Amino acid sequence: MKIHAEALLFDNDGTLVSSLESVHRCWTRWAQEFGITAEAFAQVELHGRTAVEIAAELLPADVVPVAVARIEDLEVEDVPNGGVHLLPGTMAVLDSLPADRWAVVTSATRRLAEARLAAVGILPKTLIAADDVTRGKPDPEPYLLAARRLGVDPARCVVFEDAPAGLRAGRAAGMTTVALTTTHQAHELDADLVVGNLSDLSALVTAGNVEISVRP
Repeated sequence: MKIHAEALLFDNDGTLVSSLESVHRCWTRWAQEFGITAEAFAQVELHGRTAVEIAAELLPADVVPVAVARIEDLEVEDVPNGGVHLLPGTMAVLDSLPADRWAVVTSATRRLAEARLAAVGILPKTLIAADDVTRGKPDPEPYLLAARRLGVDPARCVVFEDAPAGLRAGRAAGMTTVALTTTHQAHELDADLVVGNLSDLSALVTAGNVEISVRP
């Protein structure tokens, strides 16, 4: 299968990098600090959502701003502690792309996203973070904003995601979706193409097109 596009839009955690161990460490400590029961915490989906949405689900509205600032501090501080590592195929794909043909679109705050990306040597020219939008994934706003920043028609963009919420956002934006089974099983992911990780793909760049192929 080949997919043709003008721009590639990548989720970060679970797509380019993994910080799952860090997320678990930090959010577990955060829940304890704010008196959230293990039962209540276990019911909440953490992956692919903004900290504001998660905190608002668990805490009174007047506590949310302080709670969001706290989890950001915990996660940023954890980055040097082995808090992030590259997933297979990430650098091979990104290194094959011109800087103006791809973007990172993450539910993390800009401060946290930049810390994680810098730790593994990824410096995107275009980064859309939670701070840049009013509605996070699964709303299409983050991906539509990325397309605008790159000057590309949304229909000519491909979204790479590992989470159902992100895939819903990509589809709602009218974009082609590629799912990676790095954090969810294939049957949980509704996408145009499902692969294991970015090492399963290659990207061939021409003047006005990027051709994405599944490696044999």
